[in-house]
Amino acid sequence: MQEIYIDNNATTAVAQEVFDEMTPYLRQLYGNPSSSYSFGAIVRSKLEEARAKVAALIGAEADEIVFTSCGTESDNTAILSALKTNGHRNHIVTTKVEHPAVLNLCKLKEGEGYRVTCLSVDNDGRLDMDALKAVLDDTVAVVSVMLANNETGVIFPIQEIGRLLRERGILFHTDAVQAVGKLPINVRALSVDMLSIAGHKLHAPKGVGALYVRKGTPYHPLLIGGHQEDGRRAGTENVAAIIGLGKACELAKDNINDESTYLNRLRDKLQDAILAKCPDCRPNGATSNRLPNTTNISFRYIDGEAVLMLLNQHGICASSGSACSSGSSEPSHVLAAMSVPADVIRGSVRFSLSRYNNEAEIDKVIEVLPGIVKYLRDISPFGR
Repeated sequence: MQEIYIDNNATTAVAQEVFDEMTPYLRQLYGNPSSSYSFGAIVRSKLEEARAKVAALIGAEADEIVFTSCGTESDNTAILSALKTNGHRNHIVTTKVEHPAVLNLCKLKEGEGYRVTCLSVDNDGRLDMDALKAVLDDTVAVVSVMLANNETGVIFPIQEIGRLLRERGILFHTDAVQAVGKLPINVRALSVDMLSIAGHKLHAPKGVGALYVRKGTPYHPLLIGGHQEDGRRAGTENVAAIIGLGKACELAKDNINDESTYLNRLRDKLQDAILAKCPDCRPNGATSNRLPNTTNISFRYIDGEAVLMLLNQHGICASSGSACSSGSSEPSHVLAAMSVPADVIRGSVRFSLSRYNNEAEIDKVIEVLPGIVKYLRDISPFGR
C-alpha cells in the first residue's frame, strides 16, 4: 500500500536534492571542519556556504546563524541565554500555545524562582496584544512567542510584537520552526533578537537546527567546550546534516511563493470537502491567517485517535497534534487554551501537507474519511 503522508508538521521527507548534497560529506569528504589541513578546510568552506544559505532564507547575515541539533535546542538556548545575560530580570513572558520545548523549559525555570506569564489566546488561537502590553515591565528578561502554531497553523503578529519590544529594550525570541520554509521571513522586518529553526520541518534531515542571533544581542552558549560556532555552541559540527539544511533552505527560498500557492489550494480542497461531507465537524483556529499547509479539524462525538487508526489502515498518515506530545493522555494544550470544548478537542485531527503531496492523494483522503467518520459515529459511546 502506498502511504499518503499528510503529517508534515511532525516531520518531512528529506528532499532528493538535499540527500545528494549531503552524501559526499558522509563518505568521501569526512574531515573535521576545525582541522588546519586542506582536507578539513574543504569541509569548513562547505559548512560556511550552508550558513550563508540559511541566513539568506530569513534575511539574516551569515555570522548571525548558530547551528544546533534541533528546534528544541535552539529554543532552550535562546531563552536560557536571555536569562543568563539579564541576571537582574527574572520574568519570562510566553503564550499558552507554545511548543513543549518552550513551555516545559518555562515550567522548569518557574520552579527555580523565575516568574512566568503565559498569555491567553482567543477562540481562534490569536494573541491579545493588549494583554501582552499589560504585562511588560522592567522585570521582563525575554518574551518568547511562536511565529506560527504547530497544531492549528495560526500565525502570530511577530512584527508588531517585535517593534513593541524593541522600543522597550526587551529581548524577543520566536520559535519559527513551523514557519521557516513555508512563509517568507525577514528577521529585520520582524525585529526579533533570536529565531529558532529545525531542519526536519523543511525537508532537511532530523538532528540539525539553527538559531538566529541578531548581531549585538547579549548571548551565552548552552553547550560549553571547544571553539566551534565561534564559541557560541561547542561540539563538533554535524557537517553533513548542516550542509543538508543549507540546501533545504536554498530550495525553500527559490520556491516558497509557488509552493505556498500550491499548498493553499490543496489544503483548502481537503478542508472544504471534509466540512461538506462530514456533518458536525469544525475547523480549529483562524482560517484567514495561517500556514498554507495546515488545517486542524474536529469531528464531534468520536475520538480523533480512532480516526487516525482507521486512516492508517488505508495508508494515510495524519496526527492529533504535536509529535512531541504524542503518548500524553492530556488533551491538546493548544485547543484547550482556545477554549475548545472537551468533546470537540477529543475528536481533533491535524492534516499538514508538503510539496510532495498531490491531487490524487487528497482525493483519496476525501474518499475514505467520510466513511470512517460515519462508522465511528455509528458505534460511538459518546452519543449524538
